[in-house]
Amino acid sequence: MFGSGACGMLAAMSNDLRNRQAVERACRLIETRDPAPSLAELAREAGFSAAYFQKLFVATVGVSPKAYGITLRRRRLTNALHGAGRVTEAIYDAGYAASSAAYRDIHPMGMKPSRIRRGGAAERIRCASARSSLGPLMIAATQRGLCAVEFGAEAETLEALQRKFPQAVIEPADRELEDWVARVVRLIDQPGEAQALPLDIRGTAFQTKVWRALTRIPVGTTLSYAQVAERIGAPGSARAVARACASNSVAVVVPCHRVVRTDGSVSGYRWGVQRKRALLAREAAAVREQPRARPVRSSRN
Repeated sequence: MFGSGACGMLAAMSNDLRNRQAVERACRLIETRDPAPSLAELAREAGFSAAYFQKLFVATVGVSPKAYGITLRRRRLTNALHGAGRVTEAIYDAGYAASSAAYRDIHPMGMKPSRIRRGGAAERIRCASARSSLGPLMIAATQRGLCAVEFGAEAETLEALQRKFPQAVIEPADRELEDWVARVVRLIDQPGEAQALPLDIRGTAFQTKVWRALTRIPVGTTLSYAQVAERIGAPGSARAVARACASNSVAVVVPCHRVVRTDGSVSGYRWGVQRKRALLAREAAAVREQPRARPVRSSRN
């Protein structure tokens, strides 16, 4: 026979299943309805209040239903733009009722729809290679900031950059990028020094939210994937946080290496677990070596 504790556990499991299924149904509706249903419609379909369903959706998916719909439309628009005859055709094919909404949604990606249609044509990306104590680096930047910092051989990392922006103009480094390169290398070799660097990072709404949270983790500090999920207001999305970390293409500057498992162990890293361990060890040592401020003694007159 089940005791009261077991009954409570079964009830909680049943509620969790119901909540998960409700969110999954909402995702399917957002993906298939044109236009996407409102929050009120989704909540009514799930049998919850709008306020509760908003919190439930964010906790499960990581973003609001509205942001989820925007991300889907943005992805459809990007796919439609590649090879499209006209930008306006791609905009309407992606489900936008007006071009103004499409331009608003595509703006965070850092590139105009016309440039995306041309595979990044007219986008100028400066590129430089450098050596660090943890291996060779390829660093690339647009006019807005760093868009890639990759460990690896120059030919391999440059090929990956060209795949991402097949029609972009890849240029050699100018003085500004050379300064950014030097500061990135210092982040690796002298991690105790703060280096404020501009970024041009492009991803989904959820990925961008995670990457911004990573830049706020102090040197010498680590968080678990679950803790990052809590910080962005999406508890329960630890796996999605891990995927966002794996998708980060701006090594060290967006410090995904500072995210570890719940038990503190070091897990996978896009550029190798050994590099991740080395970065964490260096940062911890840099914090220990920082001189402590002496207390100021008040003088008596």
